[in-house]
Amino acid sequence: MLNSEPAVPDVPPARSDAGGSGAGGNPADPGSRKEPLSREERRRRRRATAKYRTAHATRERIRVEAFNVAFGELRRLLPTLPPDKKLSKIEILRLAICYISYLNHVLDV
Repeated sequence: MLNSEPAVPDVPPARSDAGGSGAGGNPADPGSRKEPLSREERRRRRRATAKYRTAHATRERIRVEAFNVAFGELRRLLPTLPPDKKLSKIEILRLAICYISYLNHVLDV
């Protein structure tokens, strides 16, 4: 280097603990930090647990199931030939829009 100063990484100085054990200063080891964690870091760590992931997956499964039930109910209200024709969700929505427009037209006439 051309610079006479030694290269020092941009790492904040380690905080020494009162007990003097010296185990709390490695910035590469997040478990050894002594300063309080930020809200985002606490949230990230909480979401990393197996219990949280399992609960989240269960909630998502229930949400998707309710979503699919609602599409099934809407599908049963729409007239198609044949009546048991399998439709995608976008087809169900488009057919519902057309059917509602048709019913509005019938009421207006």
